[in-house]
Amino acid sequence: MLKNITVIIFVIFSWQSFSQNSTAKEDSIMLKKIYNTALLNGKSYQWLDYLSNQIGARLSGSINAQKAVEWGETELKELGLDKVWLQSVMVPKWTRGVTEFAYIETSPGTTTNVPICALGGSVPTPIGGIKNPIVEVQGIEDLRKLGTSEIEGKIVFFNRPMQADLINTFEAYGGCVDQRYSGAAEAAKFGAVGVIVRSMNLRLDDFPHTGTMSYGDLTDLEKIPAAAISTNGADLLSSMLKLNPKIKFHMNMNCRTWKDVESFNVIGEITGSEFPNEYMIVGGHLDSWDLGDGSHDDGAGVVQSMEVLRLFKEVGYKPKRSIRVVLFMNEENGLRGGKKYAKVAKSKKENHVFALESDAGGFTPRGFSFDCNDTNFKQVLSWKSLFEPYLIHYFVKGGSGADIGPLKNEKIVLAGLRPDSQRYFDYHHAKNDTFDAINKRELELGAATMTSLVYLFDTYGVK
Repeated sequence: MLKNITVIIFVIFSWQSFSQNSTAKEDSIMLKKIYNTALLNGKSYQWLDYLSNQIGARLSGSINAQKAVEWGETELKELGLDKVWLQSVMVPKWTRGVTEFAYIETSPGTTTNVPICALGGSVPTPIGGIKNPIVEVQGIEDLRKLGTSEIEGKIVFFNRPMQADLINTFEAYGGCVDQRYSGAAEAAKFGAVGVIVRSMNLRLDDFPHTGTMSYGDLTDLEKIPAAAISTNGADLLSSMLKLNPKIKFHMNMNCRTWKDVESFNVIGEITGSEFPNEYMIVGGHLDSWDLGDGSHDDGAGVVQSMEVLRLFKEVGYKPKRSIRVVLFMNEENGLRGGKKYAKVAKSKKENHVFALESDAGGFTPRGFSFDCNDTNFKQVLSWKSLFEPYLIHYFVKGGSGADIGPLKNEKIVLAGLRPDSQRYFDYHHAKNDTFDAINKRELELGAATMTSLVYLFDTYGVK
């Protein structure tokens, strides 16, 4: 009897081992098919070429943003998806106006021009600009140390750089972006008349980097103009201040905030064959800042997300669950597209089980970060060997993406594609974020990596 039980146990374990090995082999074959198709017959680079070079910058509320919506809807319909639709969302409209101008004045008539750009949402300077003494600080906390007596009537120069010894450049960005976002609101409380912020960039160059900012609860009369200065310009200004603290800074900006306008999220769906009421989404944001053409931020994420659904159709994979691509509007200066999508999903009681976002550039993919429970993360780690042939090794718990964040609940798995981040902030929110900075192969590898993760979660489900 004992011998029979031993044989039965051996057979069961042998069958389980065979089944697991067989399944792993099938998954490996599917991933190879996905990567091969993306690299040999991909469309993401072609899509991005059109989005960047034929449409260009796509700031929320602009004509180009509307052109991008129409383009996205047309391309998704041409894929032959089961559903394609537009989701209305009201977005802010801010315009830069004529190019900003700034110089450092060491003495009357002796000036040095420096590159600046208005921060998104800033008020303009008075006609003709402002020219005032300048005070340098390393962060918002320095304002309190200086006090009103040292700040009133001056332009505050926030010059804390991104921390270069942090390998995770997003961590370095997070360590100093508060001066861009809240610097003007805080400096105004001490009587400052304007704000200049060192660009969020690890490289020394002449490209000022814009980005969203907030005035908090300031009234319109209390708001002061805010601009970014290039890293080279910041170093020059800091050096000149050390030699002569009495120098003045001139800045002239013509930006303006208008009434909110209607725009759209663009959504396409392949309806699930077994669990059509379980939704998995993949997406990026269709809007961009207005200085470059937004190829890395976030044209790359848009076309990679579209490519996920196209690759499924190309390799003949029929998802069990409903897979949606969402091209979100207004991530850069409001996040209204992401909030609207989550609000509608909640009102319809849609069961979203998984969401993946690409919003970290089109560079070589390294892996993913996950916002999920331990059980699902353990499942992800069990797939690691499937990705290793493609040099994908980075699987960590952490953040996911801004647009999918509003979907967060106790059950959903949120994920963010994590490309190599070392060059991302060279281009982020700057004039040089253009199509020529995109590597075709890296972009396609990212699309294949995203498709592979979606395939695995669709195959095995969320725990």
